[in-house]
Amino acid sequence: MKIGFIGGGAMAEAIICGINAKNLMNPQNIYVSDHKDTRCQYLEKRYKIHASVGSQPFLHDIDMLILAIKPQAASKAINEIKNINHSVIIVSIIAGMTLSSLEKHFTENPVIRVMPNTPMAVSAGMSAITPGVNAKPTEIDMVRKIFSAAGETIIIEEKLMDAVSGLSGSGPAFIFVIIDAMSDAGVSAGLKRDIAIKLAAQTVLGAAKMVLESELHPAQLRDQVTSPGGTTIEGVHVMEQKAVRGAMIDAVTAAVEKSKLMGNK
Repeated sequence: MKIGFIGGGAMAEAIICGINAKNLMNPQNIYVSDHKDTRCQYLEKRYKIHASVGSQPFLHDIDMLILAIKPQAASKAINEIKNINHSVIIVSIIAGMTLSSLEKHFTENPVIRVMPNTPMAVSAGMSAITPGVNAKPTEIDMVRKIFSAAGETIIIEEKLMDAVSGLSGSGPAFIFVIIDAMSDAGVSAGLKRDIAIKLAAQTVLGAAKMVLESELHPAQLRDQVTSPGGTTIEGVHVMEQKAVRGAMIDAVTAAVEKSKLMGNK
C-alpha cells in the first residue's frame, strides 16, 4: 500500500511517526507534499520517506491520500488533486470540512473524515472516524489501522465531529496549560523546574491511565484520594472556588463552537 499526504505539518508528521513506530509499511511507500522545501528535506531525512513541493510526483501512484492541511488552504489543494484516480481512498483531517463538501469534489472516491490529535506522535493519539457514503468496510478498516498505529480510534456520526474537535482535538493544549501551571506551583514551592515539570506531567499521565484502566468515573477516583480533612480536599476546594471546572467546560465549548464556525465557512 502507498500513502500520500497533502500537507507536511505537525499532524502529518504525527501520523507518519505512528506508522513508522508500528512498522505498518515501508517508509519508501509514504509520500508527502508540502509548500516548504526545507520542511520536505526535514521529513525525508528524519523518516526516510519521499517528500516534495507539489503532489504531482506521486498523485497517480498511491492507494490512499490524506488531506492534512489548514481549512483556509483546502480549496486550492482540492482543486489541484480533483482528477485523482477514483479508486484512491480520500482521508480528510481538515478541521470543520464536512463529508458532503468533500464528496462534491470526489464524487466516486471513498471519502473518510478523521479527527486525530497530536499525541499520535508519541503513540497516544485519539482519532474519531466518520466514513462517507462510498467507503466500504475494508477501506474503513484500512484507515482505522493507520490511525490505530498511534493510539485509539472510534467510529462516530459526523454530527459529533465538532464535539470531538473541541474535546480531544484541542484538548492536549488545555492539558499543557494545566501541566505548566502545576509545574509553576511546584517551582513556587521550591522544586527545580525540570523536576516540577516531570512530577506534573507524570501525575497527569498516571491519572489518565487510572481513568482508562479502572473504568471508574473520575469523581470516584477523586474521592479515593481526598481523605477527610486532608491536603487534597483543600486543593479541590480552591479549584472549585476558582471555577476551574467551569473554565475547562467553557474552553472545550468555545473550541467546539469555533469548529462549527469553520465548517460553515
